[in-house]
Amino acid sequence: MSEQPNSAKKIVDKVFSAEKNSAAAMEKGELGKYNRFAIKMFHTRALTPKESIIPAIGEFATKMLDGLDTYRTLYYINVLKIDMVYVTLILTLIGIYDVLNNPLVGIAYDKTRTRWGKSRPYILLAAIPFYFSTAILYCGAPFLGERPGNDPAKIIFVFTMLFIQETFSTIYNIPRGNLFNLISPNPTDRINVGLYMQYLGGIGASIIFTIFPPLMELNNKGYINFPMSSVFAVMGIIVAAIGCTGNIMMALKCEERIILQPKPANSIKALFYIFKNKYMLRNFMADFSISWLSNGGYSWDVVTQQEIFGGSIQSFFAYLPYNIVDSASLALIPKFQKFFKNNNKNALVALRLWDIVCLGGMCLFGIPNVDKKWVIFGVYAFFHGINGLNNGPANVFEAEVSREINDYTEYMTGERPDGSIGIFTGLVSKITAPLNALCTVALFKWSGYDSTIDMLPWSQGNKIVYQKVFFLFVGINLIRDLVRTIPYFFYDLTGEKREKIYVELNERRALLAKESTINEELESVMNAVEKMETNT
Repeated sequence: MSEQPNSAKKIVDKVFSAEKNSAAAMEKGELGKYNRFAIKMFHTRALTPKESIIPAIGEFATKMLDGLDTYRTLYYINVLKIDMVYVTLILTLIGIYDVLNNPLVGIAYDKTRTRWGKSRPYILLAAIPFYFSTAILYCGAPFLGERPGNDPAKIIFVFTMLFIQETFSTIYNIPRGNLFNLISPNPTDRINVGLYMQYLGGIGASIIFTIFPPLMELNNKGYINFPMSSVFAVMGIIVAAIGCTGNIMMALKCEERIILQPKPANSIKALFYIFKNKYMLRNFMADFSISWLSNGGYSWDVVTQQEIFGGSIQSFFAYLPYNIVDSASLALIPKFQKFFKNNNKNALVALRLWDIVCLGGMCLFGIPNVDKKWVIFGVYAFFHGINGLNNGPANVFEAEVSREINDYTEYMTGERPDGSIGIFTGLVSKITAPLNALCTVALFKWSGYDSTIDMLPWSQGNKIVYQKVFFLFVGINLIRDLVRTIPYFFYDLTGEKREKIYVELNERRALLAKESTINEELESVMNAVEKMETNT
C-alpha cells in the first residue's frame, strides 16, 4: 500500500524538480569560482544610455497601436459597417489560426542562436511587415468605398489583413517581449528601461486618446467633415512609420548580454518546463479560469465619453486628473521602492489592490448615478485620478516581477524556453476563444446598445442601457484583476532568496560564457567588471 504514494511522489518530484544542468541543481563548488563576479554582475549596470532609451521609442509606437486598436471594433462596425456577428466570426477564425501559428514561431525562436542574438533578428525582419499590414488594414475604408456593410469584399479584406498582421505579430512580438530579459543581468537596468518605456508609451497612448474622441464628436455633430475612415487611415500610417523606425533601431542598437544554453532541449520537453516554474504555473491557472470572459467587444470607453459624459470637452476634464498624475506617478517609483524595501512582490500586490478599490468605487458610486452627468463625471474623475497615481510604479513593478518569473525558469532548467512555454500559456485564450466569442455576442446583446445610432449625448435615451455600458467599461475588469492578483499572494521570490537565485544564475551564465565563448557581449561585461575590481 505504501508503494503507490512513493511512486506518486517520485513522479511529482521528477516533474517539478530542477533539471540537472540548471543553476538550481549544479554543484555549488563548480559555480562558486564565479561567485564574486556573479554578485558584481547582479549589482553593476551594463546598459548604455542609448540602449536604455531606444526600447522606449518602440514602446511609444506599440502603445499608439494599442490605443488605435482600442477602437478597432468600432472601425469594423461603424466605419466599415460590418455586422458584429461577422466581426466576431473573423476574430474567432484568426484566433484559431493563431493557435496553429504560435507553436511554429515559439519552437523556432527557442532554437535560434545567432551572432546577433536570439531576439534581435526576428524584430528586425518582422517589424516592417507587421506595421505595414496594420497601416493597410486601417487604410481599407477609403479604397473599399461605399460597398454594403456585409459585402464579401469587405469581409475578405479584413480577414486577409488580420491574417497577415497576426502572422507577423507572432514573429515580432514573442522575441520583442523577451528581448528585455536578455539585454542585461542587472535588475536596476531593467527597471530603468521599464521606466522609460512606461513614460514614452504613456505619451503614445495619450496622443491617440486625446485626438480620436474629439474628431469623432466634431464629425458626429457636423462641425467638420473629416470622415472617420480618413482618421483611421492617417493614424494607421503614422503608427506604422514610428513603429518601423523604433523597432529597427532597437534591433540594431540593443545588445543581448545573457548567455544561453548552446543546445536547447527538444521542443516537447521544453513545452512542459512550465511545470518547473511554480510562479508561472499559478499565473497560468488564474488566466485560464477567466480567459473566457469578455467585456462585450465594443469601444465602451468611447460610448461613455461621448454619450454619458456628454462629449469630448467634458471627457477631457473627466480624464484630466488622471492625465496630470499619470506622468507624475513615475517620480513615485523610487519612493515605492524605498517604502516596500525593494520587495517587488509586496509593491505589486498593494498596487493591484489599489486598482481594485478604485474600480469598485467607480461601480459603487457611478452605476446608480449614470443619468446624473455631473455626478458620474465627478465619480469617474476622482477614482480614475486616484488610480493614475500608481500607474507608473504598478507597470514597472509588474514588468520586473514578470521578468523574475521568466528568469526563474532559466534557474530551474538551465534554458530560456520563452517561446515554447509561451505556446502553452498562450493557449489559454485560444482554447476558450469560442466561449469568449459567445460571451462577446451575448454581452453586446445584453447591453441593449444600438450601434447604428450616432454617438451623441444620451442618444440611446435609456438609463438601464447606460448602466450596463458603464459596467462593461469599468466593472467587468474587477473580476479579472481580483483573480489575477491571487497568485501573487503566494509569490516568495523576494529578499535574500531572490538575490541568492540571481547570484547562482549569473554564476552559471559566467561559466557558460567562459567555457563556450559564444557570447561576446556578456564576456565584455565580465571583463569590464573584472577591470573595475582591479582598479579598486
